[in-house]
Amino acid sequence: MSGSRPTVLSYFSDDPTRVYQLLQWLPVLELLDETHPVGIVLREPDTAAIVREQTRLPVFVAVEFHTLSELFSELDAKVVLYCNNGMRNFNALLNSRMMHVHINHGESDKMSMVSNNAKAYDRVFVAGEAAVQRHRGALMELDEAKLVRIGRPQLDLRPEPILPASERPTVLYAPTWEGDADYNCYTSVDAFGPQIVRSLLAAPGTRVVYKPHPKVTTSEDPTVAAGHREIVRLLEEAAAAEPEAGHQAILGGDILAVFARCDAMVTDVSSVGLDWLYLRTEAPLLLTDRWEDRERLTADAPISRVADVVDSTNLAGLTELVAARLAHDEHRDARTAMRGHYFDDLVVGESTERFFGAVTELVELRDKLLGEQGRL
Repeated sequence: MSGSRPTVLSYFSDDPTRVYQLLQWLPVLELLDETHPVGIVLREPDTAAIVREQTRLPVFVAVEFHTLSELFSELDAKVVLYCNNGMRNFNALLNSRMMHVHINHGESDKMSMVSNNAKAYDRVFVAGEAAVQRHRGALMELDEAKLVRIGRPQLDLRPEPILPASERPTVLYAPTWEGDADYNCYTSVDAFGPQIVRSLLAAPGTRVVYKPHPKVTTSEDPTVAAGHREIVRLLEEAAAAEPEAGHQAILGGDILAVFARCDAMVTDVSSVGLDWLYLRTEAPLLLTDRWEDRERLTADAPISRVADVVDSTNLAGLTELVAARLAHDEHRDARTAMRGHYFDDLVVGESTERFFGAVTELVELRDKLLGEQGRL
């Protein structure tokens, strides 16, 4: 339906360094387009060049505010979706003829997942009970009727694996980036990333794969950049010494396309850990804590209660811990229960159904409300 005038718009105002937030939604939006025509509205021409290579959906660019206003008037769409809280979202929120929906770009326990900006949207789509509790605990006077539990539609997709199969047990190290402020920094790359990789490489008979957050690979933080380079060097050195092992760094592509051929994962507080919890509930998960504050981690990130936590105090035993978890995973049953806390016990396919249903309700509500206004 992408040739029709859009009923739904996906609005993204940031530059290419953050475009990964939108790209992960494109396959879901293309499916939505089969029911409700979808268009992509961008503010940066460089971002548009990237997005146009990734989707068949129509892409509109409105650099100036007056151009954006004119575009909205011309398209007269019914629902607009926002995958982040970019400052220029408020340019779009001024439009009073659309229903405005925040859909975020993942589900995680990072502090950035909850913002007072949530009050500006007509609806906030969240994954499940954990997200509801996160908003309830962080925000004052939030109308919880705005929170719509849809799961995580991206996890219904099944991308082709980009990691070759291996007879070796494969351990994935998938750290996040440093965030845009100290309070939102959860990365382990600078804190002890190289030590983690050395420990994983020391586990007998394993294959080690490194798949960092996209912004780690372009980080301007000197310590994060140095940690990343050292991790890549360690893996290149290990691969040269033992080619048959298959050790490698995967610096591009969809991390969900890596999961299927991994047997355990070490990650930070991020959406990646929760994606693993949903898709690979049966496989061991190890979570880093750069702040070495177990009480805070337990309170802020419930997933840490069903994972082995790694910090500088126990890093020396990581080789043995990973080997032990591959042999016997004592947290498996607890992870199954925790998956329900984050994702409401949804099965594959139901998140997409919930998302489509929620969008349809808002399309119909918008028409109803405008009709009522016209009768006043």
